[in-house]
Amino acid sequence: MSGPAIHVRPLQQFDIPSVLTIQADSPEISPWTAGDYERVARSEMAGWVAVEGAAVAGFLVARRIVADMEILNFAVGPAFRRQGVGEALVRKSLDWAKSFRAERALLEVRISNLAAIRFYEKHGFEVVGRRQRYYTAPIEDALLLTAALPGAEPMQ
Repeated sequence: MSGPAIHVRPLQQFDIPSVLTIQADSPEISPWTAGDYERVARSEMAGWVAVEGAAVAGFLVARRIVADMEILNFAVGPAFRRQGVGEALVRKSLDWAKSFRAERALLEVRISNLAAIRFYEKHGFEVVGRRQRYYTAPIEDALLLTAALPGAEPMQ
């Protein structure tokens, strides 16, 4: 990739307006409030932004659930898609999951979001279930995807 390098760092309070702009440009993701992202900035959940040059190019929010890591919300700004931003954010979240020996990563995705489904499959995720009418605006089913994390030690 040419141009400035992608730098991934923890999501901070001052990133929230940029994150909300990316979210507004990504109607396929869950609509969170500024207050939700403030919780991430306070480390109540894990969250990262990918920065390219001076611009926030994308974000990812995750949480630890016992022996799993769940991706809760994730988007890349339209101008930065297909440039490795999503890859960098997912890699960061999976590295974080491995740091606490998570056994698997999981997430939900709109059934109509074929680009995201292909992206996740490329990163080792597999469809393992379906949640009827999970999303609103518009109402739509979600696919549940999981990925085993290599090197994770099963919890006893």
